[in-house]
Amino acid sequence: MNKKSIRFYKDHEVRAVWDEEKSTWWFSIVDIVGAITDSPNPRKYWSVLKSRLKKAGNELTTRCSQLKMTAADGKRYATDCFSQDDIIQLVRVIPSKKTEDFLDWFVYSDNTIDGQSKKKAYTLMESGLLDTLKPGTVKCLQQIHAFLFGGLYDFAGKIRTKTIWKDGTLFCRAEYLMKNLAIIEAMPETTFDEIANKYVEMNVAHPFMEGNGRSTRIWLDQIFKKRLGLCVDWSKIDKKKYLAAMQQSTTDATAIKALLKQALTDRIDDREIFMKGIDYSYYYEQND
Repeated sequence: MNKKSIRFYKDHEVRAVWDEEKSTWWFSIVDIVGAITDSPNPRKYWSVLKSRLKKAGNELTTRCSQLKMTAADGKRYATDCFSQDDIIQLVRVIPSKKTEDFLDWFVYSDNTIDGQSKKKAYTLMESGLLDTLKPGTVKCLQQIHAFLFGGLYDFAGKIRTKTIWKDGTLFCRAEYLMKNLAIIEAMPETTFDEIANKYVEMNVAHPFMEGNGRSTRIWLDQIFKKRLGLCVDWSKIDKKKYLAAMQQSTTDATAIKALLKQALTDRIDDREIFMKGIDYSYYYEQND
């Protein structure tokens, strides 16, 4: 069970591991209890609920499996888990106003464009594509975007020809975009500051109609790996701080540089770091 995932329901982490033999995801029960009850001690809540279910003769508890998952302290602990079908049953026996909202998210989130794209992102490391790319180039970014969104957007991998705004920010006008991208590609990338500056400028350019952030974060990691032998552990960067820093970076890149620098790691070939990076990258794009 080496495939891991961290999904996010209203800023609550929901950890999962993939069972290759049974072709199913197993989800942390404690994480889900914490997400829908807001209990200060979801572990205790689940322990009490499990005892009540056993006494009531509910067969749900007999299908619980213990799998090792990484906790907040970085250590791996045996954790009670259910498959997707059993999680749905569990949620329905927990008194919570969030039940239906959670189930809508839990059952349908993977069928959205982001959900489908995220599945593609999980396979990116195994695809071998990243090993064939030339980091720091526009073509590299286009190939990453095409992999993530191929079959989902008809503009996957294609530089936009329309001017776009987002949250009040005007990105590079379409008529100047190709010229600006050539300038960004030629920017130096030998030091941390140079690489971060290049990343900020690519964000301002926003070369695609959608999917810029998810593609560009992978693109940034490829530059860090090639030039510095490092990559970003995105799980160490808070969502709100990241979004605020990126918005501020159009005039001052100090904050985003500080966030990136403290999250750098030399675990560049660690599959778990990559998978967590994908989870957090897509989490940054979710609307709260």
